[in-house]
Amino acid sequence: MVWPLSKAKPVNPHLPRPMTFDASGPLSGNARVPGDKSISHRALMLAAMARGRSLIHGLSEGADVAATASALAAMGARIARDADGVRTVDGVGTGCLLQPEAALDMGNSGTSARLLAGLIASHPIQATLTGDASLSRRPMGRVIEPLSRIGAEFVAAPGGRLPLTIRGICPAVPREHRLKIASAQVKSALLLAGLNTPGRTRVIEPVPTRDHSERMLKRFGAAIDVTREGCDTIIDLYGEAELDPQELIVPGDPSAAAFLVTAALIVPGSEVRLQGIGINKLRIGYFDVLKAMGADLEIANEREEAGEPVADLVARHSPLKGVDVPPEAAAGMIDEFPIFFVAAAFADGTSRTSGLGELRIKESDRIAVMAEGLKAIGARVAEQKDGLVLHGSGGEMLAGGATIAARLDHRIAMSFAVAALACRGPITIDDMAPVDTSFPGFAATLAGLAA
Repeated sequence: MVWPLSKAKPVNPHLPRPMTFDASGPLSGNARVPGDKSISHRALMLAAMARGRSLIHGLSEGADVAATASALAAMGARIARDADGVRTVDGVGTGCLLQPEAALDMGNSGTSARLLAGLIASHPIQATLTGDASLSRRPMGRVIEPLSRIGAEFVAAPGGRLPLTIRGICPAVPREHRLKIASAQVKSALLLAGLNTPGRTRVIEPVPTRDHSERMLKRFGAAIDVTREGCDTIIDLYGEAELDPQELIVPGDPSAAAFLVTAALIVPGSEVRLQGIGINKLRIGYFDVLKAMGADLEIANEREEAGEPVADLVARHSPLKGVDVPPEAAAGMIDEFPIFFVAAAFADGTSRTSGLGELRIKESDRIAVMAEGLKAIGARVAEQKDGLVLHGSGGEMLAGGATIAARLDHRIAMSFAVAALACRGPITIDDMAPVDTSFPGFAATLAGLAA
């Protein structure tokens, strides 16, 4: 059955916020980064599915997570923030999401769109997801196809993009899904749909991806089993789940920490300590690569919060050397490649990457945009079909003196802000506003470490 698309339009374009960064000497001191964005989305969604009151400390304050919170509130959850930033979530219970009265605006958040599609798919409601210009270019077919197999119906814009109207089904059909691509978002969408699906939902991963959903589901009391068979990870979730409300602390986001760590490594004389960072082994592939490059990066005060391993990171200026990053490493550092390209541009020797086709369909074409920007500031870069080859400066400052078009991509903007700290001339980012999606206060944090 096909029904009309909602007439709701994506949010109005924001006003650009240009900002100039330049070299200002060594970085030093302690800093905190926002709560892990991936964990924050999942904590909110599962708290909304629990029956009762959950308390979430350290939730990301970025616009992406705010989009998830707003959508859940529109479907019946009650979410409040106190003066200390603690979120109180009164959940509706599994299977009890309400029909939203208007389209749900995902802003720039692909995680919100894909995970909420899964949550809605097994509820007897209809919802339309919209997004900003950047998100509306990103494909949703990777979740539409498997969620259609459980009985949900979708109408998307051409190319399987937003606006996306979802008509959920209840009861949904329990299925076994083998992931065609390594995607934690697809896996999580299927598991969230499985919460309100009778029987067993099985997801098979040929390549491991971040396991925050599995950890968080277990924390909230879902019946979930994770096993290994050969190279496959097999996740079995049993619905219809009754989730218990929780009180939890969200660790600091390692993807946000990556920018400050890299800044300390490439600016001579720097030493910074980042407190309470999540060190889930499926999220710290970038830090492993940095160590292979010779980074002086210390993991201290290890502990556990919200079912996740956490530690403090101490990064000191280091002479980096070029590395080849194999394609199989991509899933463990997919969000960190823009800042890795910056680190490689200042390393001694050549760095090569491949198997990064996924980067071309992120908030921007991150391969092309990073290549263009790095060339503009004096780096030697060759763009390949699915990666970059970078010939590093050997620790010497790059020319800088350019204006970078960030293409509404928060990670592009932050990457070139960090690069500016090791350039002879200033770098202007045409728009830093998208950074608020993941790291509000990024520029102030960077300035505080340089003060």
